[in-house]
Parts: sequence; structure tokens; C-alpha cells
Amino acid sequence: MSVRTVCLGWHWQPYKYTRDATDVNGTRVLEFPEWMVQLGRRALVEASGDPSAGDGYTPDTALVNFYDDVARMGMHQDRDERSLAPVVSLSIGDTCQFRFGNTTNRNRPYEDIDLFSGDLFVFGGASRLAYHGVTKIFPGTAPLDCGLESGRVNITMRVTGMD
Repeated sequence: MSVRTVCLGWHWQPYKYTRDATDVNGTRVLEFPEWMVQLGRRALVEASGDPSAGDGYTPDTALVNFYDDVARMGMHQDRDERSLAPVVSLSIGDTCQFRFGNTTNRNRPYEDIDLFSGDLFVFGGASRLAYHGVTKIFPGTAPLDCGLESGRVNITMRVTGMD
């Protein structure tokens, strides 16, 4: 993993979540914003076509990852949460090649998907524990009005299932 990460709601570090960034600077993590809860709910409705799909979906953490031109993220599962509620991912900036795989291992079968600025990617249900990663960033592909001169920001919203 060669990205830089900031967390909202809960601070993620491998295999656990905490309210304080104990492995960075010890400060309290900022609260999870209500507008992001609403975005997550809307994403579930849009992805499924079911007007009630977002009912009860209340993400309480977001990992905000910045990818520069050479950053990558290896194949992994998002399994540190107690909840198996869907993961909602929002891309801003440069296009990336996102690899979405199976739930058994990091190997094939998988599919490479280009995610563009503004794309939402939702995975839940049988795909919630699918291995996934970012294999490539396409520098210079960010729209001029996205707020980034270069690089990519990815926001993944999740439900931790913690109090």
C-alpha cells in the first residue's frame, strides 16, 4: 500500500478501529459527517434501483485515501468491520484501474475496471468480502473542475458495527 490515508468517524489501522489515531499522532478522529451518511444511502439506492435500499444504512467511518501518480493498493478484503453492510467508494481526480476479485483469494477470477472522477462503486451482499485493489493510476486524467491538480482521492464509507 503506497497511499496516504485520513480517517473520519473511526481511525483504521491494520486489524482494528480506534477513536484516536494512536499510531499517528494520538488525536481524536473527526466525526463522520451527516452529508456522507446521506451520500452512502443515495449510492445504495442508485446502485440497486431499490428506493428503500439505503434505509437503515448508516456508515460511521470513512477512509480517505490519496493516490499520487505511482501509488498502488494491493489486493485485500475489507474485513476489519464487525458489520457486513455494503462498502460505498467514491472516486475523485485521476482515473484508476480498480481490480475487483473473488471472495476466496487474491488470484483470478478478477475484473479490472477503470474508475473515473465522480464514480461511485458499491459492493455488498455476496461481494462484500471480495478481494480488491488499485493496480494503476492514469496521471493527468482528472477533470479540470474536480479540485485536484493531480492524483486521486478515494473515499470508502463503511459501517464498523462498533459503538
